[in-house]
Amino acid sequence: MKVAIFIPTYNASRTLPLLLDRIPKELKDSVKEIFVIDDASQDNTYLVGVGYQSLSGLSKLKVYKNDINKGYGGNQKFAYHYAIDHGFDIVVMLHGDAQYAPEYIPALLEPFKRDPEIALVFGSRMTGDPLKGGMPVYKFFGNKVLTYMENKVLNINLSEYHSGFRVYNCKKLKEIPFHLCSGGFHFDTDILIQLKMKNFKIVERPIPTHYGDEKCHVNVFKYGLNILNSLLNYKLHTLGIKKSKKFDIKLY
Repeated sequence: MKVAIFIPTYNASRTLPLLLDRIPKELKDSVKEIFVIDDASQDNTYLVGVGYQSLSGLSKLKVYKNDINKGYGGNQKFAYHYAIDHGFDIVVMLHGDAQYAPEYIPALLEPFKRDPEIALVFGSRMTGDPLKGGMPVYKFFGNKVLTYMENKVLNINLSEYHSGFRVYNCKKLKEIPFHLCSGGFHFDTDILIQLKMKNFKIVERPIPTHYGDEKCHVNVFKYGLNILNSLLNYKLHTLGIKKSKKFDIKLY
């Protein structure tokens, strides 16, 4: 498999080099590319990434910077088009704030070796002890409530929908209109709905939870409302009441 690691960053100048250091050496040797996309940070994240590439001599590391802030979802859209255009089979999304453990990437890649038809493998924090890992109580219960509602509406049985530690099959990404998903933080929910509508296989694996002193850029109240809105649009679309272009998978 031609595997690429995509690292979205925003104001991550402190954590980015720590994260890159933690990627296991054997993984650095085996992947085709590690690409960082800085989403127009207000700090020197981009320069830190370029400096790391120069000093480490890691030729597989590429560092890019958006001229304008595309948003969490917008950054992913660019990255997945990039992965498809460069002929990668698998693309791993690993957040630049070091909240997710790169040491667990091999565990998330393992299911693809047994079943190449899997569309998505993501690391679930909720199968472990997220509170012990520092997840704020309000986020824990918010995650539980939203996940319950999403499972009911989508008729899936996942432990959570809100982990950003994800591994996508590029062949499957080609078959969905992910470019029509939200440019915001609920992109992760929109694309998961699209994958579900194609009846693609979605697999989850347990990962540890880590919340440090990194700044969260998510407005949790707005995030929750946006997810509920996506679920409503999906339901209205499937019932034939109001068509949603991003969920009109048959047309695509």
